[in-house]
Amino acid sequence: MAQNGVHLDRESFSCSVCLDLLKDPVTIPCGHSYCIKCIEEHWDKEDHKGEQSCPQCRQTFTPRPVLVKSTMLAALAEQLKLTALGASPTYDTHAGPEDVACDMCTGRKVKAIKSCLMCLVSYCEKHLQPHYDVAQLKKHQLVQPSKQLHDSICSHHDEVMKMFCCTDQQTICYVCMVDEHKGHDVVSVAAERKEKQKDLEVKRGEIQQTIQDGERDMKLLQQEVDAINDCANKAVENNDIIFSEVMRLIERRSAEVKQQIISHQESEVSRVRDLQEKLEQEITELKRKDAELEQLSHTEDHNQFLQKYPSLSAVGETTHSVCPWACYVDVTTAVSDLKDKLQNILRDCWTNISLTVAEVDAFLPDPEPKTRNEFLKYSQEITLDPETAHKQLLLSEGNRKATLMRKDQIKSHHPKRFSAFFQVLSKQILTGRCYWEVQWAGLGGYVAVTCKDVKKTKTSFGCNEESWALFCQKEKNQFLHNKIKTPIAGEEFSRVGVYLDESTGTVSFYSVSEDMRLLHRVQTSFTQPLYAGVQLWFRMGDAAEICKLK
Repeated sequence: MAQNGVHLDRESFSCSVCLDLLKDPVTIPCGHSYCIKCIEEHWDKEDHKGEQSCPQCRQTFTPRPVLVKSTMLAALAEQLKLTALGASPTYDTHAGPEDVACDMCTGRKVKAIKSCLMCLVSYCEKHLQPHYDVAQLKKHQLVQPSKQLHDSICSHHDEVMKMFCCTDQQTICYVCMVDEHKGHDVVSVAAERKEKQKDLEVKRGEIQQTIQDGERDMKLLQQEVDAINDCANKAVENNDIIFSEVMRLIERRSAEVKQQIISHQESEVSRVRDLQEKLEQEITELKRKDAELEQLSHTEDHNQFLQKYPSLSAVGETTHSVCPWACYVDVTTAVSDLKDKLQNILRDCWTNISLTVAEVDAFLPDPEPKTRNEFLKYSQEITLDPETAHKQLLLSEGNRKATLMRKDQIKSHHPKRFSAFFQVLSKQILTGRCYWEVQWAGLGGYVAVTCKDVKKTKTSFGCNEESWALFCQKEKNQFLHNKIKTPIAGEEFSRVGVYLDESTGTVSFYSVSEDMRLLHRVQTSFTQPLYAGVQLWFRMGDAAEICKLK
């Protein structure tokens, strides 16, 4: 009751506009009180009406009343702010339709800030305080406010379901455990959550790996698109250049043939003109003689006829010879034959070009192998380089096995030799696609892909930008690169397969089996020659062997 009274008092000293405690309160002629700022803003909006009204009773005032601060109300409101009443939640903390309301509040509900899985009650900040102060309540499990708390209550026994039946895969209460689920495999919900959480992390790892694979494939597909565009653009450019040269060559040959025809034409026309001129002269001379002979034929004097006839009858041979005019049909025929030959060549070549274009395909790189037999196709014989081996490493089995010994096994100094960690590099440079396996004996160690210059940093594999390493140890497997550690969930494994694709910048580590379980994959880019690396941990007698796969 006292609480209700306090609530009423608070509302009595609250502004009906802002719904908060009065600030600089004023009382208007109708008797209602408001914050001076709230009522002035309200009246400012009504200035166009020519009169002002009370937001509660709607009584109107003309002219606009002069507002004077109520010192008594101001003092009372100030006192309320300094008391528990004044510290009570404001309107902003009241629960809305989408909020979880405090189950302990009476009257207007306040937002809950926590829900208790033991009490199955949601609490606001005020009512939650006992869970922080009372020893028994401190053990309760608090979670973010939830509207589904009662989903944790058994519908048959009204008990909190704190157990999980592994047999039936459902949450149950203690009564269910000795009743319907008697004899079943039952654990606490916390224990089952822990197991499921492990599975969840594995699933997330698989999903993230799938995402990473998808993003890698997207990158490769984009590279394919770029390669296709580059290749096609270059082909179009070369096509334009070549066909332009062919057309220029044809135009040049056409111009040459045209010029030859014109030159031959001019020469032949000139020859015929000369013949025409000579023939005209001969015809003129013959006409003159014909006229003289005709005149002679009319001469009546026989002696004169006989004297003149010999000289007039002598007709010289014509010097001209009319040759058939030069015909260019053969040229046209030859050019036509050339056209036919070009058409045949272009037709045959076009078929070849079309087939070539149809067969052009910017292939994606072959997909990463899945089974061990597929990986073995890329197996590469790898041996360890004695010049890089730490002095305490004993190399055997044709320099494929490294064993950590108590005493130095190598006396000589070499500038390539590791000195800070029990490490050794492969003798061979890794190029293209390659696969190898490492068998552990002992506590474990590191399997790495690294640049040769990693020795200069005097750091362990995986602790710099030049190496990518898998640390193998019972229940503590992890991937390392540049000192960043990525835990790897799963069982213990003593044989590790490493797959490297230098062209795509892919390094993958597998637990060796027929199914080849992926442990970790990284996508990067390589700028230096790559080597395989092995590093033993610290226990004497531990060994790592690069397996002979061929």
